[in-house]
Amino acid sequence: MKNRVPPARAGRVRCAKCHADLPWLVEADDDSFDTVVGDATLPVLVDVWAPWCGPCRQIAPVVEQLSRDLAGRLKIAKVNADTSPRVSQRHGISSIPTLLLYRNGKEADRMIGAVPAPQLRTWIERSLTMDGTHHR
Repeated sequence: MKNRVPPARAGRVRCAKCHADLPWLVEADDDSFDTVVGDATLPVLVDVWAPWCGPCRQIAPVVEQLSRDLAGRLKIAKVNADTSPRVSQRHGISSIPTLLLYRNGKEADRMIGAVPAPQLRTWIERSLTMDGTHHR
C-alpha cells in the first residue's frame, strides 16, 4: 500500500499503518503556494527550479534525499520557475536554483545556486535549529 501525501495540511504526514513520519515532497505553483507553503506548521524548504537548468537537476537528488532523511522535521515544496512566474517575482528570484526556507509562513533563510550536498545538508540542519532569524 502506498501512502498518499497531501500537498497541504497541518502537522506532519505519517504512514496510516505504522505511523512513521513520511517524506513530504510536493509541488507548488502560483495558485497553491500560499496554502502549500504559507500555511504549513513544519519548516518548508522551497526549491525554485526549472527543467532546463543543469544546476537545478544537479541538486534535485540531494533535495529528495533530504525529504527522506528529515521526514517529520521538514516539508519540501518544488516550484517550477517557468510555470510559476509570480512565485519568482514575489521573492525577487533572478537566479535558479534558489532554495527558500520558510518558517511560520515567512521566509527565514535562502540559498542561491547549486552547492555540494554536504554544504546543503549543513545549511538545512543549521536552519532547522535556528530561532528563525534571517541570514543570507
